[in-house]
Amino acid sequence: MAHHSRLAGFIIDCRTGDLGAAAAFWSAALGIAIVDPDEGGEDRYARLAAGPGDLHIEVQKVEHESRVHLDIESDDIEAEVARLTALGAREVARPRDGRWVVLQAPTGQRFCVVRMQHPQHGAAPTQWS
Repeated sequence: MAHHSRLAGFIIDCRTGDLGAAAAFWSAALGIAIVDPDEGGEDRYARLAAGPGDLHIEVQKVEHESRVHLDIESDDIEAEVARLTALGAREVARPRDGRWVVLQAPTGQRFCVVRMQHPQHGAAPTQWS
């Protein structure tokens, strides 16, 4: 069965004790407003307004070293994970009861496959068979 996927956006992972300060910095640096300073109420995620091309941009408090990772959104997470692992990615984790899957590219970068939120916005997703 065919499924669809596309680049959803970028997550700015920050090893910090102060999510608000990290979000304020990235908001000012990118010129993009903070629309939810504590998404989910866990003091872990701050969502910025949509970036260029309607990309999702989020600041995330993490325990690992600071880095930027990308999210690929799909209308079928399992099919997209299978497609990407066939290309050489490996599965790293399924946090949050499998709401997303963390993968690692053959070249070492980690990225996530997440559920498609708004298929009618942004770039058209690619259809995969």
